[in-house]
Amino acid sequence: MARRALDKPALSSCETGTLAEDGSPSRGGEEPGSRRDQLRAARRIVVKIGTGVLTQSGGKFDRERFDSLCEELHRAAQTREVVVVSSGAVALGVERLGLGKRPKDIRGKQAAAAVGQSRLMRLYDDALGPRGVTVAQVLLTHADIQSRTRYLNARRAIAELLTHRALPIINENDTVSVEELKFGDNDTLAGMAVDLVEAELLVILTDIDGLYTADPRKDSTAQRIPELFGIDPATLGLGGDSSSGVGTGGMATKLRAASRAGESGVPTLIAPGKQVGVLDRALSGEPLGTFVHAPPQRGTGSRKRWLLRDLRPTGQLVIDDGAARALGERGKSLLPTGIREVRGTFEAGEPVEIQSQAGAALARGFSSYGSDELRRIVGVKTADIADVLGYKLADEAVHRDDLVLLAVQGPRGVAEATGTGMATKEQAQ
Repeated sequence: MARRALDKPALSSCETGTLAEDGSPSRGGEEPGSRRDQLRAARRIVVKIGTGVLTQSGGKFDRERFDSLCEELHRAAQTREVVVVSSGAVALGVERLGLGKRPKDIRGKQAAAAVGQSRLMRLYDDALGPRGVTVAQVLLTHADIQSRTRYLNARRAIAELLTHRALPIINENDTVSVEELKFGDNDTLAGMAVDLVEAELLVILTDIDGLYTADPRKDSTAQRIPELFGIDPATLGLGGDSSSGVGTGGMATKLRAASRAGESGVPTLIAPGKQVGVLDRALSGEPLGTFVHAPPQRGTGSRKRWLLRDLRPTGQLVIDDGAARALGERGKSLLPTGIREVRGTFEAGEPVEIQSQAGAALARGFSSYGSDELRRIVGVKTADIADVLGYKLADEAVHRDDLVLLAVQGPRGVAEATGTGMATKEQAQ
């Protein structure tokens, strides 16, 4: 069962954890890092801002809170890489169109999003631009996450934006989404964005100050749960539906997003977004909201292995010894100049196995180019790719962020993950 630490030492009937003598939660197994250390150490963060945070009662957009929140984002961006998943487009569209309430039908939501999305981005630009922060709009649908090629294209675009110190603002592309492709709420999208941007922390800003043992709006004895060390069905049962009328998510969707982030080794803070200064306080390690620890990860690079655990190569790239050393010893990407042979038929973004000339499996990853394209640029220097193909999708045949290293042979005679995973930024430098 999930373990929880409560605000008060007394445990409610639904509490499944235990407390140590000092009142802290008793934990078995591997000790996670303290929430304070994890919050302060995270360098790349995803901040999800809910509709309830950006609207007043009745659904009117709260421009005063929005502006103060942008100031907090600005301060966070001075020392960290910040990616925002922002709600608010549909609410702004509802306001602009003079609708009495949020539409329930897909066409009504699409229309409201079409009107509100540009207004939302203008508000972000007007608020952050004068503070020296360049904002960038990133619209996604579920299909963009399901398609490996589109997923990788989105990830590289966001990585490039962060290189230029821009602040990407992600939202679901409601205007073109259809019901079966919708994320359903931006909590889910935020959980997916953690992998997309290789984040180290997910912060979900909501209109309630964390997870409670019961609905605090209905039960005066409800206690806030400051920390969770796992999310089980009983814990999910504590979450409820959205009560704002202008949003789509409830606490349960936030817990599911935290669970998804935890699978990648990333902790989540569910924090009271209505409180001015909440992001400053949260990132300094103050004990507010509900902090969801990520489960212990097995070995270095386990998050990368999780991303690639279902990898089924559709082709093979045979590389020379120099390229093999660059991958294994220096954490470099695979460049076309190091490839000696391309086997199989595959499209850009599909999984491939990287082999030595002796036939040993060295790594698996996602190819930046299709097999026909790679055959044309085997052994070609990066600077000459565009001359050969007439265009260049990437400098790398397989980027270091998109592959995991393998041992040559495991104890059972099959390739196994080495545990080194992909190179960290420090290793790559």
